[in-house]
Amino acid sequence: MHREGRSVPLSAGGRRGGNGQNDGVPDLLLPPPRTPDPADAPVLRWGVLGPGEIAGDFVEALQRHTGQRVVAVGSRSAERAASFAARHDVPRAHVGYDALVDDPEVDVVYVATPHSEHARNALLAIAAGKHVLIEKPVAVTAALARTIFDAAAAAGVFAMEAMWTRFLPQTDVVAQVLERGALGPLSLATADFAGGGTSDPNSRLLDPAQGGGALLDLGVYVAWWSQLVLGTPDRVTARGLLGPTGVDEQATLLLEAGDAQGVATAGLRGRTAWRATVVGAAARIEVTAPFWAASGLTLVGPDGGVRDRWDDPFDRPYRHGLCYEAAAVARAIAEGRTEHPDHPSASAIAVLETLDAARHQIGYADPPGWTT
Repeated sequence: MHREGRSVPLSAGGRRGGNGQNDGVPDLLLPPPRTPDPADAPVLRWGVLGPGEIAGDFVEALQRHTGQRVVAVGSRSAERAASFAARHDVPRAHVGYDALVDDPEVDVVYVATPHSEHARNALLAIAAGKHVLIEKPVAVTAALARTIFDAAAAAGVFAMEAMWTRFLPQTDVVAQVLERGALGPLSLATADFAGGGTSDPNSRLLDPAQGGGALLDLGVYVAWWSQLVLGTPDRVTARGLLGPTGVDEQATLLLEAGDAQGVATAGLRGRTAWRATVVGAAARIEVTAPFWAASGLTLVGPDGGVRDRWDDPFDRPYRHGLCYEAAAVARAIAEGRTEHPDHPSASAIAVLETLDAARHQIGYADPPGWTT
């Protein structure tokens, strides 16, 4: 199997050497990623449920960087389905989600509706015997997430939350460093993702019925990062600000995991730097902004000197990186799996348990209708 990270010369944007200092700390280097080329994945036939903005970016990423085939799109609006199909060269446009999930030419359904609808839509596809990749957060509550994954397990189909950042090459580099314990005992993880506000009072971001608010829209990234590097928190402490509609417009979480702490910030009131770090006694890793998309990594020694740097060389910026998760799904399904080991259901549920606890502490209770 082709491993991209091992075939790219450093001049193409791979590792750059450190400062060569010797302060008693072993010579630390960032390993190359083990991420397979997305174009090498087994080919599946995809159906898109919900023709929104991210669905368009998903289809473009697959068409540009993989051999995956997007064969159908479904919408409650005939006009939107037809427009999406024409714009993205998708062969079939279905009116209604039932028609999409019942399409015999569809192997796997990508659920890209607002996250308040994820559970309902995912369960529809699962009941039709389809594998599912569900946009993040996989549901608005941990309880609904469990319902989805339990249904998939009972049906024997694959189900995964579309936490695409987990499948980027840079995340595999971080995972290898953590697996080897090269940073020493960990003490801190930080991540921030405030994307700016909205001037539209009718935006789904401000509507509790649609799962609005900073934590459910952006907080899934920062809570996931802390969990990836430190593990599931033992204690969650949250502070935030509720807006006029009752959703959290700003939130900061302290996530305690053993002797380590995670600090995670999400918001709708102005834009932050979009960076992430993990700090150990021997070194720290800084993820270049935006940490949630293909960017780069800096390894910093305890003296503050740069030991190594890795810049993503693969020319799949921003949402082009959605191709990696689709390729990972295709490989897992071809292997007969019902979950992916790098982002299993337990991981997605644990992040939502963190977000549930944080929302409730801030005062954002589950609105009526957040059930299947």
